[in-house]
Order: sequence, then C-alpha cells, then structure tokens
Amino acid sequence: MPKKKTSTSTGNKKVVDGLRTVLADTYALMGQTHLCHWNVEGPSFFALHNAFEEQYTELFTAADEIAERIRALGAYSPGGLRSLADLAGMNELDEKVSADKMVASLLQDHQKLIKDAGKARDLAGDANDNETEDLMIARIQVHEKTAWMLKSFLK
Repeated sequence: MPKKKTSTSTGNKKVVDGLRTVLADTYALMGQTHLCHWNVEGPSFFALHNAFEEQYTELFTAADEIAERIRALGAYSPGGLRSLADLAGMNELDEKVSADKMVASLLQDHQKLIKDAGKARDLAGDANDNETEDLMIARIQVHEKTAWMLKSFLK
C-alpha cells in the first residue's frame, strides 16, 4: 500500500523547518559569496571574481525556489537579514581577507549547506514529500560540485 501524504499542518512541519534552515543557509552563503566577489584581490582576482558572481547569482535563484517550496507546503518563508543570519548560524567573513581564506570560508559554508540539505532531504523522504526531496537532492548536487571546485582551488 502506498504511503499516505501527511498533512501540511502536522507531518510537514519538520520538512518546513528543514527547508527554512536551508533557505537561511542559502541566503547567508549568497551574502558571503557576494562579499568575496566585491573584495577579492590578488593574482586570482579575475577567475575568483567571475566564479563568485556565478555562484551568488545561482544562490539567489535557489533561495527563491526554496522559499516558494515552503509556501507551496502552506507555511511562510523566513525573511529579514537578522532572522536569516540567526537561523543559518554561519560565521561572517571579514571584509579584508586573502583569496585563499575567502575560498576556505565559502567551502566550509557549502559543506554546512550540504549537511543541512541532506537533513531536509531525509525529512522529506520520511514525509513522502517527493518534490521537496528532489529539490534537496538537486541543491546537494550543486553544493557538492561547488565544494569540489573550491577544494581544487586550494590545492
């Protein structure tokens, strides 16, 4: 017998909470990546400046998709920079750091997001919410690829 979908008000609360964390992580990482884009210096400037722009642009689109999924589940999406920063719990990067420190910090943030998206994926699977599960799988793939690229830069 197929699993019955749980109601938005009860079974999906955990899924929504997981998505809220992933949304906050995504928004915080977008801000951090934008900061790096603006302030990167040194021999790798052009490559990193362009890579960071591509990354923060992708993160902006992702944040919208995640927020819309939360709304589709009947909940409200978190907002406000302070609320999102508190929910994400990521360390902020100083304005003036080396390119290597920027990359290492962003790598750490992507790894946190992979972990949080994995939790949300598993909660969605438990709730038989295939759409959210698919969204989280896609997000994990993006962040794993970006993490691999950032790691490769640091070698």
